[in-house]
Amino acid sequence: MKLIIAIIQPSKFSEVRDELYKVEVNLITVSEVLGHGRQKGFSEVYRGVKEMGNLLKKIRLEIAVNENFVEPTIKAIVKGAKTGETGDGKIFVLDLKECVRIRTEERNGVAIG
Repeated sequence: MKLIIAIIQPSKFSEVRDELYKVEVNLITVSEVLGHGRQKGFSEVYRGVKEMGNLLKKIRLEIAVNENFVEPTIKAIVKGAKTGETGDGKIFVLDLKECVRIRTEERNGVAIG
């Protein structure tokens, strides 16, 4: 079991979600987050004064998958999120030690679905 965490542009969320649905990955958690990578944020003019925003709006996806869904999930995220420009995002793949479905108390791969 793996936990896939992806940080993507908010404008690409619909495309990523659609690509995930195509590979039958339907269980995702979505959060709106702030952060920046190499581009170190941005600057904007507000009421005539230049301000550094430094933190950009991003979408964080958390997806628990069984081993056979790891590569399809990664490929779907890349396909939906990639623009080729700086700031497309990152994907992190972590080992998932245990998963428990609260309702039925099923564990691990069965609990993920």
